[in-house]
Amino acid sequence: MGQFVITPAAGKRLIARAVAAHPAVREAMRSGTVVIVAGTTNGYVTEELLGLIGQRDGFSRRRFFRGVTLPPWMETSETGRLPDEHNFPGDVVIRGGEWRRGRTLFDVVDDLSEGDMIIKGANALDLQRRQAAVLVGHPRGGTIVAALQAAVGRRVGLMIPVGLEKRVSADLMDLSRRLNAPGSRGLRLLPVPGEIITEIDAIRMLTGAEAEIMAAGGVCGAEGSVWLYVHGDGEEAASELIRSMASEPAFDLCRKSCMQE
Repeated sequence: MGQFVITPAAGKRLIARAVAAHPAVREAMRSGTVVIVAGTTNGYVTEELLGLIGQRDGFSRRRFFRGVTLPPWMETSETGRLPDEHNFPGDVVIRGGEWRRGRTLFDVVDDLSEGDMIIKGANALDLQRRQAAVLVGHPRGGTIVAALQAAVGRRVGLMIPVGLEKRVSADLMDLSRRLNAPGSRGLRLLPVPGEIITEIDAIRMLTGAEAEIMAAGGVCGAEGSVWLYVHGDGEEAASELIRSMASEPAFDLCRKSCMQE
């Protein structure tokens, strides 16, 4: 068996590798359309997918998100948006193996059909019930409502890469009912049906090994980390994989660098 510390950044890279290796994503990349909705985890996913088609030049995950959670002393709006939102580069749309630059989910969602894929991150993860949910600040539901129109209405694939740092213990259906009730204040919460990919799923998909959370937390850059107990067939391959991305640098985003982008 092996025991490993996975930082949030290393977890995002691990998840991204698994998404890029997923057969349904590969097929949609080849013959359909893949829409990667902007988000910090999806920035890593985008790097991996654009790398597959040799079109990674020109992409930066520095500002590849709409809302983001920052420390309380950093300025954002109540929906988590930064003051420089005009610098948002858009989502990433890959159609027929080509990156269609400057497009967003809203530009292409009505043209998506079965066999296409939307990749959308989440803000909450209930491991026990295999549920994920998205925080909603937009009065019309934002990107997740647009994605669900395609996923539910036309059976477009919906994949949810989400790190273990976002795990919660509550039933997300019950929690969303209370947060979305009339009279409540702040962000809303929407549980999302889709294929969830966590670090645990990524290890299984890429190596065949099983992984379990055995502890969590840390300091000096290990905040939000998880200890994973890895065992079974593929343990050696899992060890090599995890060690190869153990030094993935943290997502560094300060107000100054945001405003300069």
